[in-house]
Amino acid sequence: MWCMKCDTFDVLPSTENDMTHETDPGATEEIVLSENLLPLESVLGPGVTPQQLCCVLARVFHVQPTEVALLRLENGLLRFIFPDHLRTTGAIPISSKAVVAHTALSKKAEIFNNFARVKHASIFESIKPHESDPYVEGPPPIQKLMSVPIMDRHSNVLGVIQISRKGLDPNLAPDFSRENLHDLELAAGVLVSSPVLLEN
Repeated sequence: MWCMKCDTFDVLPSTENDMTHETDPGATEEIVLSENLLPLESVLGPGVTPQQLCCVLARVFHVQPTEVALLRLENGLLRFIFPDHLRTTGAIPISSKAVVAHTALSKKAEIFNNFARVKHASIFESIKPHESDPYVEGPPPIQKLMSVPIMDRHSNVLGVIQISRKGLDPNLAPDFSRENLHDLELAAGVLVSSPVLLEN
């Protein structure tokens, strides 16, 4: 186990409650993570790229890197930090009806195991990562999605992290569990300290 407090990391003995998120008014926030989230420690230092960070998140949540999206909130717009091919394709107004905008406004973690049936803006889903992408008709659609706000200790939203499962058949994409969503919330708390989110 490890603990984040005042941007320092210490190894802690394992406890029965592997995942806790404690907030004590007037004190610094403490996040204790389970062992499966330990790889995140490697992506908090300087020089880490958005791709490196999101590849670690992909391994932690057993998805492909193309199924991870990281967005930063800037002047009322959510801009993609990752994936790279969406960084220059535009931004999402926080006032829009997009799922990611709702996550930022509500400041609540959301899970959709029937995402393909949820009304959403699918324009970013259809953009190919590369011109030589093997998917002639575009990438497969998102079938399952977790969307979590990244907030500082004053509950100001800095961005949103999304983990998805894509595929042509929703039955072949495993559901996300409440434990997965809780892990992503804890990961979002750690990402507040990542230079990737803070750097322009």
